[in-house]
Amino acid sequence: MTSFVEKASFAQLCLTLCAFDLTLLGDITWALPMEEQDYYLQEIINRDHYYSFPDPEEEYSPFTEQPREEETEPPLETEEPQRFKLGKKELKMKKANKKDKSTLETPPVKNGNKKGEKNRKSNERTPDGDYERRSTYEESWESCPPLGLETLKITDFQLHASTVKRYGLGAHRARLNIQAGVNENDFYDGAWCAGRNDPYQWIEVDARRLTKFTGVITQGRNSLWLSDWVTSYKVMVSNDSHAWITVKNGSGDMIFEGNSEKEIPVLNELPVPLVARYIRINPRTWYEDGSICMRLEILGCPLPDPNNYYHRRNEMTTTDNLDFKHHNYKEMRQLMKVVNEMCPNITRIYNIGKSHQGLKLYAVEISDNPGEHEVGEPEFRYMAGAHGNEVLGRELLLLLMQFMCQEYLAGNPRIVRLIKDTRIHLLPSINPDGYEKAYEVVAVETRAVIAWMEKNPFVLGGNLQGGELVVAYPYDMVRSTWKTQEHTPTPDDHVFRWLAYSYASTHRLMTDARRRVCHTEDFQKEDGTVNGASWHTVAGSINDFSYLHTNCFELSIYVGCDKYPHESELPEEWENNRESLIVFMEQVHRGIKGMVRDLHGKGIPNAIISVEGVNHDIRTASDGDYWRLLNPGEYVVTAKAEGYTAATKNCAVGYDMGATRCDFTISKTNLARIKEIMEKFGKQPISLSLRRNRQRARQRRQQYRQLSTV
Repeated sequence: MTSFVEKASFAQLCLTLCAFDLTLLGDITWALPMEEQDYYLQEIINRDHYYSFPDPEEEYSPFTEQPREEETEPPLETEEPQRFKLGKKELKMKKANKKDKSTLETPPVKNGNKKGEKNRKSNERTPDGDYERRSTYEESWESCPPLGLETLKITDFQLHASTVKRYGLGAHRARLNIQAGVNENDFYDGAWCAGRNDPYQWIEVDARRLTKFTGVITQGRNSLWLSDWVTSYKVMVSNDSHAWITVKNGSGDMIFEGNSEKEIPVLNELPVPLVARYIRINPRTWYEDGSICMRLEILGCPLPDPNNYYHRRNEMTTTDNLDFKHHNYKEMRQLMKVVNEMCPNITRIYNIGKSHQGLKLYAVEISDNPGEHEVGEPEFRYMAGAHGNEVLGRELLLLLMQFMCQEYLAGNPRIVRLIKDTRIHLLPSINPDGYEKAYEVVAVETRAVIAWMEKNPFVLGGNLQGGELVVAYPYDMVRSTWKTQEHTPTPDDHVFRWLAYSYASTHRLMTDARRRVCHTEDFQKEDGTVNGASWHTVAGSINDFSYLHTNCFELSIYVGCDKYPHESELPEEWENNRESLIVFMEQVHRGIKGMVRDLHGKGIPNAIISVEGVNHDIRTASDGDYWRLLNPGEYVVTAKAEGYTAATKNCAVGYDMGATRCDFTISKTNLARIKEIMEKFGKQPISLSLRRNRQRARQRRQQYRQLSTV
């Protein structure tokens, strides 16, 4: 393997031949890991210097403004929620003078936020003088996704700042929606904060490749106690981090309107896209009673570079032909209908109730006999969308139903077996009102979900959430008074740990020790899992209710750092979670299952199944069938029901997938038989204790009469 010294010598030689500044190499490489050093050497060797002239034959050039096409039709109205608020200064720029020139001497263009004002005339040239290629630039304007500060695609090494107040407020904390720790301590605080409050501070993002930057999203500092945010800023771009060009408003520097409070994200689009490698945000003003603190995301389209191995090996692709987009309520319903029409024999659409605003809560059942519970077949559920701003879980369930339909039709034996042996329910949006307007789930939805849970004999379930990468298992509420964090296990703690690990271990990122934490918590010590109460206490959670009041074991699955990823991120998020979603469903077939019958072979509903040493019982369904999740081992299991004698047997659970059959036949007690006979002939059995009480009452009355006569 080539040593680092040899690589550095080779790089210096190439840099000398290319007339690069050798000091740049030393500044970049020494503080980085070997993998990062290799990348930077390659980048320095291959890129042009900032003062080199672009080749007129190239399709893209650094710092080139990209025009957009004239729109002929207004955009369709959708029910997609508006996630970001536009900056005031950005809105004012829509009225800019047509004669203003940009900083890069290109034809005039206005800020791109209003139909008609954001477009060039059709006869204007692209930067390289090509009329025909103009549409390519224009079509990509609206589609540039976030670079990935929130999703952690942008690493800590790619974030730099002029100064920092302390480590916990360093540039690595300048990620959109990042949360501060409970104590806002020195390691996990809620933003980047400059070491000084003056207009010379900046924070910089290195995209590591030429990127077409189109916009900036900002927030203030996440804090319970402090109010810090930036109210205006400039944007600069560079190709080498030395020579910077400021985005202009005609002949002067453009000032973008920032935040007016610390949590609502504010989106500012650049007046025209700019191609560069580095982008820098320079705060100009800030909240008068606060400090310079920011969280941000950068919108941009990385330009293709097939010769760069570093990027090619990190690109995520999927071979699944699915509908990778965000779906509003109507689109979600339509997609369900399409899946049902493709696979009518294994799917059924139904609703479990209505939301606060009257929207139906639609679910999709996937089973070989949809619409009915098959005796001996366990029922599984996935739910998502409890919080209006957490949409990744919703889209994953819509992708899952498409995938299972397609794979079933293709004859995938794993999916075919899962569908034949399991009744699966997918509820993508518990709170459709919240998706449209970012509300929390309210009482009417909660009652509908509880009724749904009580109606169906669910065995295992997962509710998909966002904003973290971890699987949380119950209990979610601490037992001790005044504590907000305390490890609070259930009697089935070992089973829950396994269930959580089954999802986390098959996820592409949850158990990756090299992965950066989403916000403040490092869950690697428990392999991407956590007891809910030890993380943060939640009263009345769906996990606790499900465990205490139904037979279902429910877990909360946090599927991504970004609650609302860009559409372009959905294929990768699907690849991250696809195997985990399937593996977790398969766990419903772990443990024991069977029937509880009487001597005539009739199933006994509501019979109690107890496992020795585990203080948690389950009950049989209406047909007398049951499923009890257990880890491999030998168990003493007892079945009992009112009016029946209890029966006990040993049941062994193996390591192979598939629940162990453990049936019970129990007989009625003597008293139950007597009651049954007397009821059959229209007579009621007389209680002996009641007979004695009546006899004593008669004796007391006789004694009273005798005393009265005397």
